[in-house]
Amino acid sequence: MSSIAVIGTGYVGLTTAVCLAELGHQVIGVDIDQAKVQRLRRGEPTIYEPGLDELLAQVLKAGRLAFTGDYGECIPEADFVFIAVGTPPGRRGEADLVFVKQAAKGIAGAMKKTVTIVNKSTVPIGTGNIVARIVGENLRDEIPFHVVSNPEFLREGSAIHDFMHPDRLVFGSHHTPAAQAVAALYSKLDTKILITDLHTAEMIKYASNAFLATRISFINEMARICERVDADVKVVSEGMGMDRRIGPLFLDAGIGYGGSCFPKDVKALARMAETMGYHPELLDAVMEINLDQRTLVVEKLREVLGGLRGQVIGLLGLSYKPNTDDVREAPSIDVIENLLQKGADVRAYDPKAMPVLQNQLNSIRYCRDAYDVANGADALLVVTEWEEFRQLDLDRLKGLMRRPVIVDGRNIFDPKTMRDRGFVYRGVGRS
Repeated sequence: MSSIAVIGTGYVGLTTAVCLAELGHQVIGVDIDQAKVQRLRRGEPTIYEPGLDELLAQVLKAGRLAFTGDYGECIPEADFVFIAVGTPPGRRGEADLVFVKQAAKGIAGAMKKTVTIVNKSTVPIGTGNIVARIVGENLRDEIPFHVVSNPEFLREGSAIHDFMHPDRLVFGSHHTPAAQAVAALYSKLDTKILITDLHTAEMIKYASNAFLATRISFINEMARICERVDADVKVVSEGMGMDRRIGPLFLDAGIGYGGSCFPKDVKALARMAETMGYHPELLDAVMEINLDQRTLVVEKLREVLGGLRGQVIGLLGLSYKPNTDDVREAPSIDVIENLLQKGADVRAYDPKAMPVLQNQLNSIRYCRDAYDVANGADALLVVTEWEEFRQLDLDRLKGLMRRPVIVDGRNIFDPKTMRDRGFVYRGVGRS
């Protein structure tokens, strides 16, 4: 059993802390937000993630997990310190390392013995070197340490499962034994291990997310072509996915990607390339196509309704994906702003994300369920593919609406079924 400190208790940090404790380690989560620390000590998750509340309660009760706001309470005794703080986009899209640098400085100020520092945050290539320099400059005594990159590949909505059943684990360091020591923390997990140098490990994370985002933008471009040649992108995706060289994942056409990873990481990778004198043409196209999809669904509404001013538009879903309350870079925000600018009256429902979005957007009406959204609406727009939306009573829905128009930004409904039920239906890339 190792003693581990995890700096940052956001999506990545909290999941990492809870799951490392579940693997049998002694873990302390560190956060500068004292209110968050108090909630976590009481076993109250500060994010919505399926299975997190039960696992948090379990490891707290077992005494393997604690939380603090004080570096001095955990760093002196820690064998490993994970940095899992946010890296928000800067003014030009570059990753802002201010919180990583603060964490590195705090770690150095509290170190009493040799420790391995693990970058879990998604950081630009070379950040491990920056962390090493900051720690070295701020140490009070000559204490040996090593820096390892251990990028995360967790999907919000299935983060606990992804941590405990990973496709692979990547560890990179200038000191191979340090990378191997971090890999040993995960020894109970049955998966592939890749140990490499520090820069390569950092690049693997960015390259992975950029490739997945590229697949999404590619199929969205195919969807636009499908609409012009009377083909069905759902069937096109199915046919493509049958090819073992391609596979079926991340080939769902729709309103585009969002969240805290893909938009930020693709943009940051593009800016990194530019600073090195390379023009990232493909990455720029991926970002442009993704933004266009958010405009596309609003245009579909405008075309069907003959204009948007004064029209009541109901949004089904606000989070950037189902099974999370995360609205960071969510397509819903751009869509709402676009609709409001065009004079529409906007209302919305989401099973989990409404309390989060209400804190930053109070110019729309938040409804108690999907039927409340539909009552008197001129059109509905599916923004997030929550399972409960697939199970809606379509006849009841249609009976509540002023005009039976649905623009399906996630292609969760069958076009023929919807038209047979009397809806004016528009999907994305559907014939």
